[in-house]
Amino acid sequence: MIVARGVTVRVGPTTLVGGIDLDLYAGEVTAIVGPNGAGKSTLLGALAGDRKLSAGTVTVRGLPVHLMSFAERARARAVLPQRSELSLAFTAREVVQLAGEHVTRELADAYLDTVEMQAFADREYPSLSGGERQRIQLARVLAQLAGSPGAALLLDEPTAALDPKHQRIVLAIARRAAAEDRAVAVVLHDLTLAARWADRVVLMSQGTVLADGEPTLALAPDLLARAYHTSFEVLRGVGGLVIAHDRAHERPS
Repeated sequence: MIVARGVTVRVGPTTLVGGIDLDLYAGEVTAIVGPNGAGKSTLLGALAGDRKLSAGTVTVRGLPVHLMSFAERARARAVLPQRSELSLAFTAREVVQLAGEHVTRELADAYLDTVEMQAFADREYPSLSGGERQRIQLARVLAQLAGSPGAALLLDEPTAALDPKHQRIVLAIARRAAAEDRAVAVVLHDLTLAARWADRVVLMSQGTVLADGEPTLALAPDLLARAYHTSFEVLRGVGGLVIAHDRAHERPS
């Protein structure tokens, strides 16, 4: 659904993402992981058409995303950024309705219920916590998808401000979107969440892709050590893989 070839993003002399080839497939959840500064959010922005490319191409459904109009991009993919600045006193319901004219009050309430925020429908958005705002923005993104069959879903650190229960809810939503034959990409910091919820993991380091494959392969200890410059243990728990920083290899302070 989304094809990136030679994607490069530079800011001045600094290369944030360099020469990346990546395909996102319908029906699949792809987790993008890596240390701080690896280029994960920059890559996601490039895939969405929200970051200007210094080189390379990105196509969505065969069309160059950077040549699409704003409306065309909105129909082709829905994006949840890390932060959504909105200082106006919209209610939570009104924020969800910003997704498009097709979003009725009833539909907005339904998506607020999906992210367990329906009780906050009449609360003013600026009064809410960071995690609550993120869940409302997710409801908005889902409402946008309702008007765009087959559109891709791109999520940038959607679990960062959430407790474990709501992390699971968000990732279950990502899985349901993939089951609707959408391409789903999600930037995650929690490697265990990536291992348990993604069909595929893209491991980034210093603006390039270090590994791309099923979680057990892309999250191998040797690859993680190369990316993060520290040791990891990969264990098999009751719920799947558990990936932990191997503190036995830390130097004593």
